[in-house]
Amino acid sequence: MYAQFFNSSDFSFTANQANYQNCIIGGNWLMLVSLLITLACLFISYGVDQYFSIASQVAAHISTVLFAGLFKIGYVIRCVGVHGLGYKVF
Repeated sequence: MYAQFFNSSDFSFTANQANYQNCIIGGNWLMLVSLLITLACLFISYGVDQYFSIASQVAAHISTVLFAGLFKIGYVIRCVGVHGLGYKVF
């Protein structure tokens, strides 16, 4: 996967570093997806609420809290990966 960007003789990951890199990638994706879903839920809850039933609005409100929590979990996973690779600034 990384060979397309780096020459294998110039740069290589150890297995441990690859796991931390995967944490960063997975955390970034989790943050991106949960942010988009949270924004969609907020749009349904407050932007166009007149077009949705009360059950849909309740589900959107609950989903806003749940996906905001997933965003925070994604950030923690990303921080674990960054810290594991030795960076001090997150």
